[in-house]
Amino acid sequence: MRDLVCAVDVGTGSARAAIVDRTGKLLSREEHPIVMNRPGANHAEHDSEDIWRAVCRAVEAAREAADASAERIAAIAFDATCSLVVRGGDGKQLSVSTTGDSRWDTIVWLDHRALAEADECTATGNRVLDYLGGVMSPEMQTPKLMWLKRHKPETWASAAHFFDLADFLTWKATGSTARSQCTLTAKWTYLAHENGWQQDFFESLGISDMIERGGLPRRATPVGDTVGHLTPQAATALGLDAECVVGTGVIDAFAGALGTIGGFEEQDVEHHVALIAGTSSCLMGMAPKMRQVSGVWGPYFGAAIPSFWLWEGGQSATGALLDHIIRMFGGGREPDAATHRAIVQRIDTLRQAEGAAFASGIHVLPDFHGNRSPHADPHARGGIIGLSLDYSFDTLCRVYWRTAVAIAFGLRQILDHLAAHGYRVETLHVTGGHRRNPLLMELYTDATGRTVHEPQTEDAVLLGTAMVAAAAAGWFPSLSESCRAMRPSAGVRRPDPGRAESYDRDYRTFLKLQKEHRALA
Repeated sequence: MRDLVCAVDVGTGSARAAIVDRTGKLLSREEHPIVMNRPGANHAEHDSEDIWRAVCRAVEAAREAADASAERIAAIAFDATCSLVVRGGDGKQLSVSTTGDSRWDTIVWLDHRALAEADECTATGNRVLDYLGGVMSPEMQTPKLMWLKRHKPETWASAAHFFDLADFLTWKATGSTARSQCTLTAKWTYLAHENGWQQDFFESLGISDMIERGGLPRRATPVGDTVGHLTPQAATALGLDAECVVGTGVIDAFAGALGTIGGFEEQDVEHHVALIAGTSSCLMGMAPKMRQVSGVWGPYFGAAIPSFWLWEGGQSATGALLDHIIRMFGGGREPDAATHRAIVQRIDTLRQAEGAAFASGIHVLPDFHGNRSPHADPHARGGIIGLSLDYSFDTLCRVYWRTAVAIAFGLRQILDHLAAHGYRVETLHVTGGHRRNPLLMELYTDATGRTVHEPQTEDAVLLGTAMVAAAAAGWFPSLSESCRAMRPSAGVRRPDPGRAESYDRDYRTFLKLQKEHRALA
């Protein structure tokens, strides 16, 4: 009896797999690291074969940990970061790296090598920008492909497949070159509500052959559909069997949205947003009608739930920024889990002793890796004001705390921007690594003034991908019903009204400093 599904989530540093039952319970979760190459400033690259090997190891380990036979797995689905994979006509790896090594065939989502090309895209004023918040980001695929054609012409000439990473994984699993409506709509300027590409946009940028060169389809495959069955080779590598069906791939943050607010379509879905927070943070919401907001990606039609529009705001570096602060002020400490715990514990002690005055003279602007929302400025940079010559551990703790406050204020600013455009966001559904940081979870409630729900599941991103697999397996009539049936219960945090005045005052200072900093840039 095929009563289980497998979900795979490929993040920035690892591949994770889970075995999930019909109720949405994760029976097991296993992880395997992946490698990254950083050959220069703003360059970050993966080896897609290394990723596939990590996926296979994680899936097999998860199935064994769940004590489930391959014959019980009805379907598998993949989510991944929006990284760009390039392959040749025979499927061989092609280099995207300045090193020339063909092993590095994937440009990582966070890679910002194509800043100039992103600016060129924005300068076109093409109508596709109406569905990207008005500004092209270097994290999207069009500018990266422009960079590839200009700087790696031999790779461009040999290419036969351009894949978003999630679509690469479904290709490895099934041999199908189908592309997801999620990936194409969100990262490739495919307008799903019009069922097509805007060829004039690519022609204006010198990549008129992108669709043909990359083997891209004229039509995208809806989320929740079946792409095919596992090939015998893939089934063996994954430790599954060839009767297992494969669901459409999705971007990791979109899977998190499904795992948190999927199934809320009939319950004022516009009042609920998903916050998928790890290395970076994605804030995602859905609406039955199209509404365009400057500095917010989308709206994307059918990029998660069919027939619903999805928007995406975000912060380019949040967990990564706290790690960076530790490296800057930590005296050689590594930003591992133990270091974060020690800092959080010391901050708790200092706050109890000093009260609201704790670190009050320090102010942080968090845009160290650009501002994704609401300013959509990849050139933006961060700053720290109020430092002394002290370099003790307590100084690290003070700067860490104020950085966490700034991250929460950046989120609040996005929410305020959305409210100014008609979105009344009342509840944040938080998932990802930030749930393990009690400071951030406290601040997401108190510093934003919103109610926070914490889904009672080990991993809402994996759960969202399992919902896609369940729909592909035919367990439920639609992806929406899959989400409703498998959605977890949630713990609830409500803001402390006694702290509102202090955070309101600090937030006004944050906005004033940000305005002055942008004027000086």
